[in-house]
Amino acid sequence: MMNKRYAVISDVHGNNFALEAVLSDISKRKINRIFNLGDSLYGPLNPSITADILMDHNITHIQGNCDRMLYERTGNPSSAILSVKNKLSTAHINWLSLLPKTLIVDDLLLCHGTPDSDEIYLLEDMSIEGGILKDSASIMGTLQNNVQNVIVCGHSHIPRVVYLPNDKLVVNPGSVGLPAYLDELPIPHKMVSGSPHAKYTILEKMDNEWLVEQISVPYDWTSAANLALQNNRQDWFRALTSGML
Repeated sequence: MMNKRYAVISDVHGNNFALEAVLSDISKRKINRIFNLGDSLYGPLNPSITADILMDHNITHIQGNCDRMLYERTGNPSSAILSVKNKLSTAHINWLSLLPKTLIVDDLLLCHGTPDSDEIYLLEDMSIEGGILKDSASIMGTLQNNVQNVIVCGHSHIPRVVYLPNDKLVVNPGSVGLPAYLDELPIPHKMVSGSPHAKYTILEKMDNEWLVEQISVPYDWTSAANLALQNNRQDWFRALTSGML
């Protein structure tokens, strides 16, 4: 019987340069199915081009909090949100709005943050210096209502594989398009992956066990960073060229 091989991408953030490199790498690896965990378009790069690529490929998508921000109607959207929305078509926005927030496939639960929230980090507690891995009891408490043995999440942009005492496996593929960032919520913090590579994960089920392969793909991050700089995002320039802040 053929092993199941899944590729999992997340947090593309409008970085078509990184996305194209990752999809090219995936195409060489005999993958049965590609999953995208959301936050696909938000950012100062090429959201429209990125949307077209994602919609044209055979990928199963869920949505993240930054996707939701682009279709939700709020009274006072930020200039960054308006800038991205102005580059997207109605078809792009409608596509985002129809994506599910979570998905169950076989023994996999796919979510962006946690199964119940697209804004909460499943694996990390926040400090001003970044994410600290939560203790097992805390993670298991968040997942207590979920029967799946493998939970795949994004949101933090940090690749992680966490094996819990109840035999559940939690995997974060890291970010395709943004290897470091600053955020104000839940407290001011930074998240850094340490390299500018585009990151994704392969999950392969072998004899009822899951092999997890975390992959870092080189791409033309200089072009991506220069585009961010043209759009007055020095923070993105630093993140894209180094994976640091």
